Amino acid sequence: MSAPSARPDIRVLVVEDDPVAADAHVLYVGRVPGFTPVGKAHTGAEARRALDRTAVDLLLLDLHLPDVHGLQLARSLRAAGYHADVIAVTSARDLTVVREGVSLGVVQYVLKPFTFATLRDRLVRYAEFHAAAGEASGQDEVDRALATLRAPGPAALPKGLSGPTLEKVTRTLRGSATGLTATGVAEAVGISRITARRYLEHLVHTGRADRSPQYGQVGRPELQYRWVKT
Repeated sequence: MSAPSARPDIRVLVVEDDPVAADAHVLYVGRVPGFTPVGKAHTGAEARRALDRTAVDLLLLDLHLPDVHGLQLARSLRAAGYHADVIAVTSARDLTVVREGVSLGVVQYVLKPFTFATLRDRLVRYAEFHAAAGEASGQDEVDRALATLRAPGPAALPKGLSGPTLEKVTRTLRGSATGLTATGVAEAVGISRITARRYLEHLVHTGRADRSPQYGQVGRPELQYRWVKT
């Protein structure tokens, strides 16, 4: 008796207007076992043409495309009979948009900027949901299937960092158009410079901020931190 055939990979189309980000997302998807990137599109029109040429199970869909909003694209695809699920990629935090997306096949949201680990978690959870088949034995089994799509609770912060202070540092840095030094953040938030730098370095490590030396002053240059805008 022959062994059962392996489950085919989930085919993913990356829809992202930024070419650099699109390439990165394709690489990310390709690194997750069980997923195969089958193409990329930079506009809604390109996405439609790609779907006409290639079978796709999942769209990794940026919501802010140059020719159409991502949710409008998802709505038109549903109306045209396309059944690919959607993981929405966005920097927007409007929960109204989240609610609207649920009815359009959006199974997950990923907020920019995100790391490979974040996307991998969403894809793995989607794969578990996608693999579920057959008739549920009861409410508990239905709940378990849906629970696989839910993201875990907030990741634990490094020892010594607190959520409320991180929120204050994040809000302060995001509100600066030119960036801030650790000293500037410390004065604005009311913490020590060393503490401010720990929070800022955490934001850099998680991809939400970047840093560069600030020259032109006497002595060693101080690092200037800037929020990563997407």
